[in-house]
Amino acid sequence: LSSIVLYVFFFLFFVLFFFLMIRRPPRPTLDRSSAASDVYKRQGRFDRKVFVDLPDVAGREKILAVHARGKPIASDVSFKDISRLTAGFSGADLENLINEAAIFAARRSKRTIGLLEFQDAFDRVVMGPERQSRVMSEDDKMTVAYHEAGHAVVSFFLTNTDPVQKITIVPRGRAGGYVMSLPEDRAVHSREFFEDQIAMALGGRAAEEHFFGRVTTGAGGDLQQATRLARAMVMEYGMSDRLGLPTYGGGSGSPFVGREMGWFSSGRDYSEEAAQIIDAEVKRILEEAYTRAKTIISQNHDQMVHLATTLIDVETLDRAAFEKLMNAPSAANGQVSPPSTPGAPVANLPPAAAPQQPSPTPRPAQALGD
Repeated sequence: LSSIVLYVFFFLFFVLFFFLMIRRPPRPTLDRSSAASDVYKRQGRFDRKVFVDLPDVAGREKILAVHARGKPIASDVSFKDISRLTAGFSGADLENLINEAAIFAARRSKRTIGLLEFQDAFDRVVMGPERQSRVMSEDDKMTVAYHEAGHAVVSFFLTNTDPVQKITIVPRGRAGGYVMSLPEDRAVHSREFFEDQIAMALGGRAAEEHFFGRVTTGAGGDLQQATRLARAMVMEYGMSDRLGLPTYGGGSGSPFVGREMGWFSSGRDYSEEAAQIIDAEVKRILEEAYTRAKTIISQNHDQMVHLATTLIDVETLDRAAFEKLMNAPSAANGQVSPPSTPGAPVANLPPAAAPQQPSPTPRPAQALGD
């Protein structure tokens, strides 16, 4: 009898629990207002919406000061300068930056965290750890050097690109080398800015084709970045003369994740004819930018060779050394010979005079890794 009573008790308990779960209203999805029930969106339920954006220069400086409390910061470190170099960093990124700098100082048995530790920590946070165990062959090292030099030289001679802060062929993270620029905190971007950014991204592949007569897989990430920018110009920002002002692929379907990820439908809200025009416009933008990059490299052949050979020797150049090299008359005197690689074209084009670019205020880093 006691067993029967126990079974009946558990049965009634589960029936009551199931009934309560059915009657329970769904929990709101606060980060998806379109998926929340009208009950939770009624007037007075939520009094305000709070948008937490990434911190600006002043905000980053204050966040750095907060996370630096109790840490021995060297006198040569300026949080104002570091805040200018870290545009796009969140508060957690800035905390990670200071922690990594402290780790570098401890490994080097230093009593204070200096500027060098912050620079190394910045590279680690942005590009990942340095792969000291990776040994590149001479051919790979030369290819990477000319590839990164192509990015830097194209950026130097374009108007709407950010100043190059660092060039290195030291492998870090998944990249064999990278060029780090200092983008400003821009609120809006022009068509010319996107076009110059795409040309800079394609500068590495253009350099490989110009000097070696071949292309490698090192430009894979650059091609993805350039294609993404070109497609955004056409589909999101109305920067195509053929397609005009409408936007395409905005995604007006269900807010649920499965639908957005394409499990039930592609979500395309434009015709096949529009899709063909989009593909043609994206290809046109990429080809025009690639032609510009190849022209700049051809016209500045000797500067390219000088920069690449310097990178092979020293592996890393900062902004001051790069601009000094690009503006030096010795870079264009023809004393540097092109690489003796089979199949490499010999270009005896007179290099264009290197413009004396103004030195804009350093701003946070954006890396082109290959």
